[in-house]
Amino acid sequence: MIAQFPALQVVIPLLGAPLCIILRRGALPWLIALLVSWAALAMAATLLSQVADGEIISYALGGWLAPLGIEYRIDTLNAFMLLLVAGTSSAVLPFAYKSVAKEIPQDRHYLFYSGFLLMLTGLLGMAITGDAFNVFVFIEISSLSSYAMIAMGRDRRALSAAFTYLVMGTVGATFFLIGVGLIYAVTGTLNMADLAERLPPLYQSRTVLAAFAFISVGILLKLALFPLHLWLPNAYTYAPSVVTAFLAATATKVAIYLLLRFGYTVFGAEFVFNIVPASEVLLTLALAGVIIASFVAIFQSDVKRLLAYSSVAQIGYIILGISYANVTGLTASIVHIFNHAVTKGALFLVMGCVAYAAGACRLESFAGLGKRMPLTMAAFVIAGLSLIGVPLTAGFISKWYLVLGAMEKGWWPVAAVILATSLLAAVYVWRVVEIAYFRDAPADAPPLSDPPLALLVPTWVLTGACVYFGIETSLSLGFAEQAAIQLMGGG
Repeated sequence: MIAQFPALQVVIPLLGAPLCIILRRGALPWLIALLVSWAALAMAATLLSQVADGEIISYALGGWLAPLGIEYRIDTLNAFMLLLVAGTSSAVLPFAYKSVAKEIPQDRHYLFYSGFLLMLTGLLGMAITGDAFNVFVFIEISSLSSYAMIAMGRDRRALSAAFTYLVMGTVGATFFLIGVGLIYAVTGTLNMADLAERLPPLYQSRTVLAAFAFISVGILLKLALFPLHLWLPNAYTYAPSVVTAFLAATATKVAIYLLLRFGYTVFGAEFVFNIVPASEVLLTLALAGVIIASFVAIFQSDVKRLLAYSSVAQIGYIILGISYANVTGLTASIVHIFNHAVTKGALFLVMGCVAYAAGACRLESFAGLGKRMPLTMAAFVIAGLSLIGVPLTAGFISKWYLVLGAMEKGWWPVAAVILATSLLAAVYVWRVVEIAYFRDAPADAPPLSDPPLALLVPTWVLTGACVYFGIETSLSLGFAEQAAIQLMGGG
């Protein structure tokens, strides 16, 4: 049975989606989604333990061996991503039971959970497949379901946000597909491991250069690197709370994984950083994203939108580490994928708690919430400290390694930018804290209290993880460093 886990990792969520539609009565769709997610988490943990010693698992779908058939290829990096995606899903689905009931009409619940499982299928598939065209298929599965789920937001602007994401996501997927078509034209294969062997003699080919450009632009649009981020702020702001938390923690992170996989495994570090000036381009865009998005976040009046721009800045940090082209920087990027997913997942679940109790996430609605919703706002403070990068939180580990990687390169100005923009993060987090704790609620404000435990417990699970992974780093940092070493070695 364990030998079939690579296939079941994708098949079970895929089968769960239509099952939610067939068994649409009452809480059954939610229960199906929850059980499927927990099963995916158990399988992901098992796969990660199997590759913990550096082993690579190769699974041939239908018994057709690569490169003729589709291969699921699992190493430390994508096993780590499987754990992240399935773990986040398992954390937010308990939250969804009451949150979805509040934000989405009852007659659409089964559609919501079916869409959620399709999005989970696509994200897990992108992380596990070893076939370039199969990546495109899973991108479409994940993207189409996410467009529909964003459009379920109760604000009418959710529709325009979903449409903008659809247009830009389609452009990104088209660019990616064109790039895959070009490398297939010159190599005759779509298997990633096979591509890694056939591409080096073709590094000077204009077709290969064009393929890399198309694939890179397509992925950078999907991961929302500045200035290709225009779909993200509205999508995060107007989507249902559970969708925002899940998207922020996983969708852009899996896209970053694809950038790493194609950059290091398929094309190779030699091509990306020596033949193509990728380091300079990524460094410039990352620094621009970190600085500009941090400043824009400070001036937002909607806290979900504030956190959305913060995500654009944090994506910049991740890409910044990749631009270093050294093991320390790559380790920082991979561990920040994990740490930021935990942190931003916790913060957006806090927003879900506030939306459940107060009905809005605008700054003025936070007045006095420190006293009226103490457990909710305490979670915001702790996760906010992790976002800033305060010691003993997960965010500190990431930024420490980003600074170390910059110093290894002798890029002291970059290290200074990391520290300065962390202060900008402190500014926009403090704006929320100051209003919640040091301003009184309006005299005519209705009485509020912390939401039910069904919402608080998942929120505090992720909030506690922000502290736990800032102290115990053997899982997050340990596997990130192992994955970085494998990638830099061409594995």
